[in-house]
Amino acid sequence: MKKNKINILLADDDTNLSTIIVEHLSNIGYKIDWVQDGQAALQKFYSEHYDLCLLDVSMPQKTGFEVLEEIRTVNTMPVIFVTAHTAKEDIIKAYQLGCDDYITKPFSLDILVCKIEAMIRRIQQNDSQLAVKFNLAGMHFDSVGQTLDGQHLSARESDLLLMLCQNKNQMVERSKILKTLWQTDDYFAARSLSVYINHLRNLLRPVANQVQLLAVHGRGYKMIVN
Repeated sequence: MKKNKINILLADDDTNLSTIIVEHLSNIGYKIDWVQDGQAALQKFYSEHYDLCLLDVSMPQKTGFEVLEEIRTVNTMPVIFVTAHTAKEDIIKAYQLGCDDYITKPFSLDILVCKIEAMIRRIQQNDSQLAVKFNLAGMHFDSVGQTLDGQHLSARESDLLLMLCQNKNQMVERSKILKTLWQTDDYFAARSLSVYINHLRNLLRPVANQVQLLAVHGRGYKMIVN
């Protein structure tokens, strides 16, 4: 998910800070809409699609707490409070209503960006874990049907390939694979895993230039998809 495809809603009546936030996030590639009261935030929420919301607590019309409470009745998108409210009771209330993070003013824009990017990574991970079909450089893997370009896979082959697809271009720890699929990480399971990896490499040979199953020495495996 590219930054220019991430839509952020900012609801805050602090004009000076909000202007800076909008300019900074826009400059690094995010699409951001800014409103200055809680009612306008809900109107925007219901009329547009947003991937993430930044909320102040104290706003005209409706508070950030009221906005979050209504959002949570229909949507689970990440919500980060950006607010001058530092009281423990306010922070607890925000989390009880379902916020994902709580930043108190003044704060560093770099910290805000890091928190936004962490939320976006979570969205991307959840999206990939929901996927059941994958295009591997033209070869089609169906994890439910357990097929790779129409060729039937065993349950373990399919589960292993699914795990690698869900973490493409990232290393998956060998112990995680073994404990998830073999329920043990002993020597014999590790040898079996190596056999399955080699079998998958053979199955993916038609697209070997674009899809590579790499062993990260002593650590795990990574599926590189170009």
